[in-house]
Amino acid sequence: MALTEFFHELLAPDKVDEAWLIIQNQFPTAIWETLYVTVLSTLFAILIGLPLGVLLVTGEKKGILPLPAWLMQTLNVIINLLRSVPFLILMIMVFPLTRAIVGTVVGTEATVVPLVIAAFPFVARLTESSLREVNPNLIEMAQSMGASPLQIITKVMIPESVPSLLSNATIAITTVLGYSAMSGILGGGGLGKIAINYGYYRYKDLIMIAAVILLIVLVQLFQSVGTRLAVHSDKRLK
Repeated sequence: MALTEFFHELLAPDKVDEAWLIIQNQFPTAIWETLYVTVLSTLFAILIGLPLGVLLVTGEKKGILPLPAWLMQTLNVIINLLRSVPFLILMIMVFPLTRAIVGTVVGTEATVVPLVIAAFPFVARLTESSLREVNPNLIEMAQSMGASPLQIITKVMIPESVPSLLSNATIAITTVLGYSAMSGILGGGGLGKIAINYGYYRYKDLIMIAAVILLIVLVQLFQSVGTRLAVHSDKRLK
């Protein structure tokens, strides 16, 4: 009975009309902001995290480009520390850095800074995992042919791990999308802001449900595109 009353109240004509008006006026901008922040943050995270992931593999004691042990330990500690901090707490911690870079700590652009800081350690670990799947015999063959470490990285390790890298990039972008929704609690833009402002503060459940459905659709879209790219790039399936 309570569930029936809930749906009856949720789908009341006046509430449906109000929700539709908000969806028409605010959702297009919110969807664009969510896509903009998600894609831009993921790109920056990849630009930082991909080289770090390569270093984590190649810089080991038995890697193709050994680095000092203290440097490797420092990198691992930094990455592990950043990954262990919950996103909302991390977002508050980097307020000074966000203000220094963007000039404000609220809004769409300001969200990019904490998203990149939260995502690049994750990308680094995913890259490390992908590169470790490369057949060691291929690396040894390249070394025996006189290839330099840079050539091994760019012509053997990364090309051979492209399907795995694309799959992990899909995981990364959907994770960033989830983070971007959470940023609405602290003044971030996009669908997360609408869900928080209307669903939580104003008790407009229909708006919150619509925002959640759109977030699910975006996740499915990113997942489908990423999976197709990964399958298409996998030479084993050709």
